Amino acid sequence: MNTENGQTLGAWLAPTLEQIEDTLWSYELYVPNTPPQYSDDSFRAILKLFMSAMMDKIWQLQEGEEMDIEDRVKMVEKCGKDLRSLVKVYTNIDTENLYGE
Repeated sequence: MNTENGQTLGAWLAPTLEQIEDTLWSYELYVPNTPPQYSDDSFRAILKLFMSAMMDKIWQLQEGEEMDIEDRVKMVEKCGKDLRSLVKVYTNIDTENLYGE
């Protein structure tokens, strides 16, 4: 998918994402030991951003290695399950419940 001006979504979002990263680094530097207190909706959005980037990098790896479709599907499913488990273990949030039922 390209944006209206022909950029990829990744290129179009890059300045905003990098600004968010810079803001986080600044916050951690100038307001140490103070959690940002993300809402559940914000946490969900952050996970969506992460998974979008992760799937993009997985796709690049799979293309480079010319993986067959069965292995691609297994890899993506495992990644999703691993992330769900990681989030559950360390936050007690089940990612399957983040968007309601």
